Amino acid sequence: MDKGWSEKNKEIQKLISKEATFGEAIKKLIELRKELFDQITQIVKTFPEEAFSRMPFAGAEGYHSKTLAYSIWHIFRIEDIVAHEMIAGDQQILFARGFCDTIHSPIITTGNELSGDEIAAFSKALDIQHLYLYAQEVQESTDRILEKLQYSDMKRRFGDETNTRLQETGCISEDESAYWLISYWCGKDVMGLIRMPFSRHWIMHIEAMRRIKNKLCRTARKGVDPIAYCGFSCNHCFLGEWCGSCRTAYNACSFATVSPDGKCPNASCCQEKGLDGCYECDVLESCEKGFYSPTNDGANAAKAQALYIRKHGKKAFLQAHDRLHERYDFSRTQELLGHDYAEGLCILEEN
Repeated sequence: MDKGWSEKNKEIQKLISKEATFGEAIKKLIELRKELFDQITQIVKTFPEEAFSRMPFAGAEGYHSKTLAYSIWHIFRIEDIVAHEMIAGDQQILFARGFCDTIHSPIITTGNELSGDEIAAFSKALDIQHLYLYAQEVQESTDRILEKLQYSDMKRRFGDETNTRLQETGCISEDESAYWLISYWCGKDVMGLIRMPFSRHWIMHIEAMRRIKNKLCRTARKGVDPIAYCGFSCNHCFLGEWCGSCRTAYNACSFATVSPDGKCPNASCCQEKGLDGCYECDVLESCEKGFYSPTNDGANAAKAQALYIRKHGKKAFLQAHDRLHERYDFSRTQELLGHDYAEGLCILEEN
């Protein structure tokens, strides 16, 4: 489990068990859920549609053997069912908001019963954008439910009536790989449900999603020019596991993830101008787009690298980067190349 998420989850579990700290626990839980959901948002915003049905770890043991689309569906179907059928006692978001039709899912279950090729075929059938909207609405509705809960609600349990209602919804497959969920959920009180479907379950599956997208990125980058449009070296980038390069469909660099169209402004500009990279542009020195934005603390480091490529070429640039990493301990180039692009260029040339 991700160390940072694990520590936050442990703190939440400790705080939620005491009435005096219950309110603080719910606040921290909602903050953690937002942090986790941001991971899903970045994947949906920047990854191509083909990525969501691919299974780079097919046949492996663990949640990472699934697909990105399946993971999103599974997380939020379970949460939708538990939050609304059990805790709130109202209609699931899937039905209340008409997502059955817009997502194009062939099932309404949690998907536990699916395996192998069934998961791949199921994932291909889904409309990813509407799946994301569904996930977002489930998250938000659950957060509202959490905010209304009192510590006195935590020991509320679920009896035969809830068990029967869950069976009647048809949302849990009768296959043995899924049907156990009903007894599992009904065996917990409200606190127990918060501790699993609303928190730990998220962490386990979103970690699996990170493993999937990292593998997809590594695969996408094979044989691709390792120099980004802005001049960064993908071979040396601290985001290398996250991003598949702006020269592929798996462009998930830091500026792509915050851009409206999921595309880095530097990549878009170069493509529009027919340039191999910013290092071929005659307005490089004065450019303030994307990575060169004055508000970006790595702007001058990025520009220094592009200028080096302009003067010495890509091969020499990659060799210079190798030497820098041999001599110095750093992960982000701005840690070493400073905040003045002329100074950064000198550092590169001296090495």
